[in-house]
Amino acid sequence: MPRLAIVEPKDATGDAARILAGAPINIYKGIAANPEIFTAFIGFMRAIGTSGAITKAEKELVMLFAAESRRCGYCVAAHTRVAAGAGIGAENALAARRGVGATPRAQALLDFTRAVIAKNGTVSDAELAAFRAAGFDDRAAIEVVAAITAMTFTALYNHVNDTEVDFPPVPKVEQAVCAAC
Repeated sequence: MPRLAIVEPKDATGDAARILAGAPINIYKGIAANPEIFTAFIGFMRAIGTSGAITKAEKELVMLFAAESRRCGYCVAAHTRVAAGAGIGAENALAARRGVGATPRAQALLDFTRAVIAKNGTVSDAELAAFRAAGFDDRAAIEVVAAITAMTFTALYNHVNDTEVDFPPVPKVEQAVCAAC
């Protein structure tokens, strides 16, 4: 049961009414209780999704790893479903949550994501060079940081709110994904 206020789609106004009409998920209903933050959050998520510095599937790999590292069951379940829509199968989604990529490029992306999270952004020159060597550019690095930021916000919100998961359950990850996280 949520511990913070929620906005039901029938009671929403403005941008929240339009968004909740199309996606009445529990996290949105909760964040919509603060219209300014909700509008900014939705804009931020859209920007991450449309930047194009990394593919939609790559973004979901970052989101899955970040959600797992933040121990957010809601985010993991939600992004497992979104990842499926981006062409990431259940096994690859579970592997990404563990920090294991299906290709060398995906592994470089997850390694960089792990470093950003574990080192609070203070990645080494070698870690940044390895990310670039896999074909990523500076825009991609910024997009990874933005995706981690979004997952950090949503995970913290979900922990405070105790948001009820309204997505299909996903398997637990048995090993720690990020010892320093």
